[in-house]
Amino acid sequence: MRVHRVVIGLIAGLILGSAIGSSASPVALRVVGFLEPIGQLWLNAIRMTVLPLVISMLFVGVASAKEGDRMGRMGIATVGAYVGLLLFAAAFALLLGPPLIADMHLSAAAVDSLRASANAAATQTATRANQVPGFGAWVTSLIPANAMKSAADGAMLPVVAFTLLFALAARRIDERLRQSLIDVFGAIAGATRAIVHWVMVAAPVGVFVLVLATASRIGSSLIESMIYYVLAYSAAVILFALLLYPIAAFAGRTALPRFTRAALPAQTIAVSSSSSLASLPPLIEGAESLELSAPVIGFVLPLSVSVLRATTPIAWVIGTLFLAKLDGITLGAGTLVVLALTAAALSFATPGVPQGGILLLATMLPSFGVPASGSALLIGADTIPDLFATAANVTADLAAATIVAGRAGGTAPDVAEAPAEAASSDDA
Repeated sequence: MRVHRVVIGLIAGLILGSAIGSSASPVALRVVGFLEPIGQLWLNAIRMTVLPLVISMLFVGVASAKEGDRMGRMGIATVGAYVGLLLFAAAFALLLGPPLIADMHLSAAAVDSLRASANAAATQTATRANQVPGFGAWVTSLIPANAMKSAADGAMLPVVAFTLLFALAARRIDERLRQSLIDVFGAIAGATRAIVHWVMVAAPVGVFVLVLATASRIGSSLIESMIYYVLAYSAAVILFALLLYPIAAFAGRTALPRFTRAALPAQTIAVSSSSSLASLPPLIEGAESLELSAPVIGFVLPLSVSVLRATTPIAWVIGTLFLAKLDGITLGAGTLVVLALTAAALSFATPGVPQGGILLLATMLPSFGVPASGSALLIGADTIPDLFATAANVTADLAAATIVAGRAGGTAPDVAEAPAEAASSDDA
């Protein structure tokens, strides 16, 4: 993928879309509406490849690992990387969130307007929040009664769980049969990577149209009084993403410029699509450019885009502090620590629906003394911050893979070449 062309497409879409949104020209908006399906088709083409890519690479990564103890080290290192990144995000949110929101100054009229907006949308938000499955239902869903139905519904966690179990079971069967399965899934991964390569040729156009459509709607969708919150949250997740660079470089034992170049394509797709799953193909290319091993790429990256949402503690802490300030509520240090740690723990249970993290937060707000109705404001203002949060999550996904490779011996020269590597090397 020619990254500079994609970046040009993103910037051009942002500038032109912002101009159209500010002008509110009916003709220009109709043109954007005409072009938007093109961007959606391109995004659908990327998403089309995610499920077979996740299943095939995860299976090959687990089943082809030559030593059981190395697979165990990789699993432990992955859990450690996830926990470490989430705790870092929680600490970052606790340090940055309170002073950031304390500097926010709103007039009484702005506060009244925001409260009225929240109350007006409270019923709809409460209905959506009540549809979020509880923790027990989430745990039960991890083992799917019908793996094919979960795949068809796009439920990634049950699919990942089944694929892991299937790959672990394949390690216990006859070597020839196991190798046959690895060859089949390796071929699927290689063919899917070829499709990804074709789709990425159109990435500059797809990114331009998606960003153009989003930017043209932003001007009319933001309440003026919410601008500070939008800017504060966006700046926080951008800073968090930047801090991940030296962490990945140091813990993953790689050069900072290499990691920066490797992360950029996936970040660009993340900003334009607001989807971590859609960023998986360029994430894989970035990991290969870092010379991470096939088992690490096949195991850590599909798992990360499915379960790791590193920005959840930041979203919860800043969002809750903002709503508390609107209602004149003071949250103590102990309450904020519990909030941040709860966000880190429940980030794995975030439902895979639009604004799923905010809806999950809405169910928790009353326990922290904050009215749940205010979550409607966070949902309404989520468009811009979600773009940057997705890019930060994708950066954390690549950072996790780099850290695991550095700690578990998962750079390419240290691990025997997997069949999928040979099948897909020409498509990188």
